[in-house]
Amino acid sequence: MKNYFIKDLVIGEEITDFFITKRADVKTGANGKQYFDILLGDKSGEIAGKKWDVDGPEEEALARYKTGDVVKVRALVNEWNGAPQFRISRIRPLADSDVIDKSDYIKAAPETSESMYAYLLDTAGTITDSDFKEVAVTLLERNKERLLYYPAAKANHHAIFGGLLYHVKRMLMLAERMCEVYASLSRDLLVTGVIIHDIEKLNEMAADGSGVVSEYTFEGQMLGHLVMGVRTIDRLADEIGLSEEKAVMLEHMMISHHYEPEFGSPRKPLFPEAEALHYLDMIDAKMYDFEDNLAPVIPGKFSDWVRTLDGRRLYKATADAGLSLRPPSRNP
Repeated sequence: MKNYFIKDLVIGEEITDFFITKRADVKTGANGKQYFDILLGDKSGEIAGKKWDVDGPEEEALARYKTGDVVKVRALVNEWNGAPQFRISRIRPLADSDVIDKSDYIKAAPETSESMYAYLLDTAGTITDSDFKEVAVTLLERNKERLLYYPAAKANHHAIFGGLLYHVKRMLMLAERMCEVYASLSRDLLVTGVIIHDIEKLNEMAADGSGVVSEYTFEGQMLGHLVMGVRTIDRLADEIGLSEEKAVMLEHMMISHHYEPEFGSPRKPLFPEAEALHYLDMIDAKMYDFEDNLAPVIPGKFSDWVRTLDGRRLYKATADAGLSLRPPSRNP
């Protein structure tokens, strides 16, 4: 049984426990000495760790740690820049004799990947336009294996096991309701756009079966998932005989859903479904950040500064405020 979860750590306590490696580097400090810099995680969160005064043989051993490794750490919980940090005295890799529950170390979506994938595939099956249906179903079926575990990002929103499916599923749920309010929207086009808009994140990032991203791929760094998505639709359009207009509209939704050039979009949305896709994407990303950062906060208190929400400190209401404090729904 795991004894310490990151969200429950207390400044000043000394702990010994297992954590999963999110990032690890041997660095050189301003004093010219080597130190070990590691980002550790479990299902409750992440924490940075430092091991100072690393010598030659130790440097070589520490350099072998990689993303996804489970390690045992003895450390003092310090505070640095307002956040907990480990001052590590000992660290070693997982041994054959160690017994752990891998689910303790993987932050995952609150629904099973299989159920979320089924929801996406079932929704794709309701698209009435045969061309758009073929695009959506084909990309889901060809990428099923990785979709079951891939996150939606290396860090920030939905950077969890099954996070990409969770992100797309909630966007689809919103899209259905948006189409009820704005009857002029093409449900077929919007639903297709939602399903495919981030599909190339599967090739933009390199993730292991635990949903942990070690790095961005060569194409991911050079092109990004928006441009990679356009190439995918271009190839698929030739394969299935998709008309130029339909192909270009889907490609436009790919490249415009980040909206601003500084976020990677060379064009802003030029038709209603593309505009709607952008806001669906933004709403779900922001709501995830609120949910994730407020989860460990005591009711009546404020969170730490949240960089992804413009450096805001978020407030968690008490039960007396009469607000629902339920966790995210598992139901469509």
